[in-house]
Amino acid sequence: MTSPSAWEYIAVLVCCVGFTVFLTPLALRLARRRNLMDMPGPGKSHEEAVPYLGGIAIVAAFSLVILAAGLLHPNGADTEALIVTLGLGVALALLGLVDDLRGLPIWLRTAVEVGAGVVVYATGTRAHLAGAGLGLDAVVTVVWVVGITNAFNLLDNMDGLSAGVAAIASFWLFVVGVVNGQYFVAILSLALVGCAAGFLRHNRFPARIYMGDAGSLYLGFVLSVLALHLRSYASLRLTFLVPVMVLAVPIFDTALVVVTRVLHRRNPFHGDRDHTSHRLVFVGLPVPGAVALIYAFTMATGWLGVIMAQVSRGTSFLLAGWVAAIAVFLGVMLGMVPVYETSRRRHYMLQEVKAHEPDPMPDSGPGVPPRDEPAPEDRSA
Repeated sequence: MTSPSAWEYIAVLVCCVGFTVFLTPLALRLARRRNLMDMPGPGKSHEEAVPYLGGIAIVAAFSLVILAAGLLHPNGADTEALIVTLGLGVALALLGLVDDLRGLPIWLRTAVEVGAGVVVYATGTRAHLAGAGLGLDAVVTVVWVVGITNAFNLLDNMDGLSAGVAAIASFWLFVVGVVNGQYFVAILSLALVGCAAGFLRHNRFPARIYMGDAGSLYLGFVLSVLALHLRSYASLRLTFLVPVMVLAVPIFDTALVVVTRVLHRRNPFHGDRDHTSHRLVFVGLPVPGAVALIYAFTMATGWLGVIMAQVSRGTSFLLAGWVAAIAVFLGVMLGMVPVYETSRRRHYMLQEVKAHEPDPMPDSGPGVPPRDEPAPEDRSA
């Protein structure tokens, strides 16, 4: 793909933001009219019903703009990759929509996601591990696609979180794509920035609409494929650590959730309020503050990913080791937050709070006025 001009980048970004901002209220009205609502319940952080279908607006806006861009600048190899990416993404979005509305067994969702990963590998977009055979590359490709797709699905647990992280990660993929001359990745990443940012106008706290599984699976899948494209067609200097670093936050959150649930003998596939964002809120941060802090970490790891794309492989691995050590430390600290109702630490914490609570003011007694009457005015002076 030839290098797009700055005006073409701007046009793609503006169109994606504009289409998403325009289509999201239409999806919101349709969801309310059809009563397609995400109801409150165990494991969910909202207390009122919130409309679904926001993901449909993201999918529609992204597909329209990218297809138009592909028609204006046709390219054989890029067109084939574009059709595969959009086709599989829409299929996963439809799968997520059905799951939102009716519910699907986890094995069926996983089977479809694995199938999507196999098709991605078969069409030439794959991991390239140094010294590894094609069999290992195929396994890593499928695991990466399924893992990142579900990571963004799991990250969609608080207002504005998944869309915001997707926008930031897409921005860094855009930067790496431009710097390395991978304009196919750059243009699609910038389009994803626009769609996610446009959706945030209606999804930030307090959210008016949710993207649902339709949107989160779509965002996760497209980002996983774009990250593989970086690795597939880049120079050897661009190690596999670059896309891992750009998407480090959703990877960290997924690892934290799975590990803590297994350690507490809970079903790792059963939703709960035990994600990074929930733990930050539990220790006292407000919802916007917790989301903003996760945004900041996504910005930091993405910036490190850009640095890794420009330095030697040895330096990249040193930076990755430093980040991994910090991630382990944060994981241990966050894992100690007693978010589960069965946690002994949570029980002791609540008992400690009750022990230090002041005694309630008596309703009556000598010198204590009734609650319904004001205290008598002191006229001794």
